[in-house]
Amino acid sequence: MDFSSCPFCNSWVPSSELERHANGHFEDEEIASDMELARQISLAPPSPPAASEPVNDLQIDMYLSRSVDNDASICNDDAKLFGDGDSISSLASLQTRESFHKIEGGLMALLKKCLELETGDSICILSGYIDHFQCIEFEDAGWGCGWRNIQMLSSHLLHERHEARDVLFGRAGFVPGILSLQRWLELAWERGFDGDGAEQFNHKIYGSSSWIGTTECAALFRSFGLRAKIVDFGPKKLTPLFLSAPGLKLACPNGRENNKRKRNPYQVYGLMDRYLNSNSSNSSDAGSCSGKSTNSFMEFDETNTTNVDLAENFVSTSKGQQVLIDWVWNYFSGGRLVETGKCKVTVSSKPPLYFQHDGHSRTIVGIQVRHLAKGKQHNLLVLDPVHNTKILEASLRGKSGWQKLIKRGVHTLRKPQYQLCYVERGICNEEELEKLKTLDSIYIEL
Repeated sequence: MDFSSCPFCNSWVPSSELERHANGHFEDEEIASDMELARQISLAPPSPPAASEPVNDLQIDMYLSRSVDNDASICNDDAKLFGDGDSISSLASLQTRESFHKIEGGLMALLKKCLELETGDSICILSGYIDHFQCIEFEDAGWGCGWRNIQMLSSHLLHERHEARDVLFGRAGFVPGILSLQRWLELAWERGFDGDGAEQFNHKIYGSSSWIGTTECAALFRSFGLRAKIVDFGPKKLTPLFLSAPGLKLACPNGRENNKRKRNPYQVYGLMDRYLNSNSSNSSDAGSCSGKSTNSFMEFDETNTTNVDLAENFVSTSKGQQVLIDWVWNYFSGGRLVETGKCKVTVSSKPPLYFQHDGHSRTIVGIQVRHLAKGKQHNLLVLDPVHNTKILEASLRGKSGWQKLIKRGVHTLRKPQYQLCYVERGICNEEELEKLKTLDSIYIEL
């Protein structure tokens, strides 16, 4: 038998086996090469996935915490680079899209049809397109209502306002999940928006189940250059409690600003769900007759909200909670009288309102006034995050039971104080954006 020397290991093998023996060495080298490549990849720093790849919030957390060696404060560094676009582009590519039950044909279109079918003399004004986002059991039930209302307001802005779509969430074009929204809020804080609110959360909210309210909503939208504003409603005797951001400006009914109030950690400064029990939310049925009331309407140019602020110019001759109803009517109607007619339903260009009271928040999507023999009956039209979207859709399609889910009359407004957050048209310039970092509110006496 003839033998030949292997050129790889210098061993002598039968000549007939030499080729197979040599091929074995090739395979071993390929395996070793693959293992070395895998080792090098595992040691390399992670990089953000492409925007088209599905990501989860764990990947966001890992990337933001590991992408720079020996850096224990990557979030702070990212925020410093925000102005250059590095941080916003990273988060924009990593953020997750919120999954929700999308109603075919649109929720607001279904609501409009139901309102048009009601009997009697009534006028309704609705916001345009809005998606409903519900709190999910074992995920955010009991604390996520504020984030869900931000998602509902975002769905309108992304669908109805091209200027907002060009700046919101890194031009992603979709509504992010709660964890991604928490990252956006942290970046807003790092850029100086609502510094006092950031301190209350120790500048960290990502991954937490902390309650939020109108101040966080306003700070988040302002950080994208949107003109988000806050309105406080309450009795005169509680005026010390209506400072929306502790230690900041209070707009008084007489027009003078009080900047001298000192922060008191034992008082509630407008952001009520940060301190009070979440179980105190109001679940009353649909509205009832509120009796006669006088609405005060002003001429308001809806296309020029930069120079004319509806909240600052609002005047009402009504008493108690009817003042809030009057304000909401003025907001959606643009301050103009709306022609009466049988079941008249109109769509306003106004975005929905973030509606806050102690322990819970909801989204006001419109308002209805019904003319009855004994007076006017006003109903706020409200989307509640605690409601199941599929049940809400079924009630609207079946035209049965939807009133109890959506209508809220004056008699249901039993809280001593309320807050609203709304977004005006347009995008801020640099000078205005700097001013918006300091949150304030307009106070209206109930």
